[in-house]
Amino acid sequence: MTGINHLIGSISKRIEHISIIFLALLICNIQSCDSSKRSNNSVESDTNTYLDYEGMDDQFTGGIRLVPITTDKGTFNVWTKRVGNNPTKKVLLLHGGPGGTHEFFECFDGYFPKAGIEYYYYDQLDSYYSDKPNDSTLWTNERFVDEVEQLRIALGLDPDNFYLYGQSWGGILAMEYALKHQDKMKGLIISNMVSNIDGYNKFAKEVLGPRLNPEVWKEIQEIEANEDFENPRYGELLFEHHYTKHILRMPLEEWPESINRAFKHLNPNIYIYMQGHSEFGITPGATLLGWSVSDQLKTLTVPTLVIGATYDTMDPEHMEWMSNEVQNGRFLLCPNGSHLSQYDDQKVFFNGLIDFINDVNSGDF
Repeated sequence: MTGINHLIGSISKRIEHISIIFLALLICNIQSCDSSKRSNNSVESDTNTYLDYEGMDDQFTGGIRLVPITTDKGTFNVWTKRVGNNPTKKVLLLHGGPGGTHEFFECFDGYFPKAGIEYYYYDQLDSYYSDKPNDSTLWTNERFVDEVEQLRIALGLDPDNFYLYGQSWGGILAMEYALKHQDKMKGLIISNMVSNIDGYNKFAKEVLGPRLNPEVWKEIQEIEANEDFENPRYGELLFEHHYTKHILRMPLEEWPESINRAFKHLNPNIYIYMQGHSEFGITPGATLLGWSVSDQLKTLTVPTLVIGATYDTMDPEHMEWMSNEVQNGRFLLCPNGSHLSQYDDQKVFFNGLIDFINDVNSGDF
């Protein structure tokens, strides 16, 4: 009996020990579930807040707002569309061209919402969705800088939340704006744009052109020498041999619909006036010829990300130099990308862009 009693006592102790372990595991499981529930609720709350347009002026239009811009030639409206809500991360997107549209950026919808970044699509004056006074006296860098400043005020962007992103011509505009108004910004992103047009011309003619098939390059040069830019053959050569290598590195039949739409909506009047006819440098008579802010970059103290791409129409080495010339810069290279690296090197592009915004926001930049 003594042995049996000892066995029963031993079993009872084991059961008691197992019960304690089971109870501890049960408590941990409940706490874990409660923590997970709180975490899910937090994510859901953040998502609901990000997507909540309740009581806002642009709720009725789904974020679209026409903003009046005052100029010497009258007041005109520019088209904008807000996506999301975030009091500390607001990005205004400046498209290229000149005369392009916000449609070049529609892929941002695939990345910025998940990152909780509020962002603004915007068509500059004389671009497709905005008013078109078609007055060339309004097509100056200074006037466009003033337009961006009026828009910033209207949208309520300030140094606590305002990130300015500019790509291509939009990069020129972003640099010009920052040089005048960096005290009103939280961060600057210069994407696929150099700081010196002479350098752009040299890179296009001495590097990009000669990379083409010699016969194709010869035919392009002949068309440009004859100023026969309306010749359909010129466009065919550019799209088939140049654009698919240095604008968007995909076969033309695979280009996203938004990009085809953006090219369809491009305003040729302002484009030719400021950029010129050629895709291998700014042509004589175009207003951007000779533009440069290279010697002013060192005055920029605002956190700055410069994005370049290996196959860009812009020299990636110059863009890396720019990131070191500003006082508080970072360089992001898209190794498989070209001029529209938000599409042809998308993961690298958005990971680097979002990391920059988050690092500036958290004070880790």
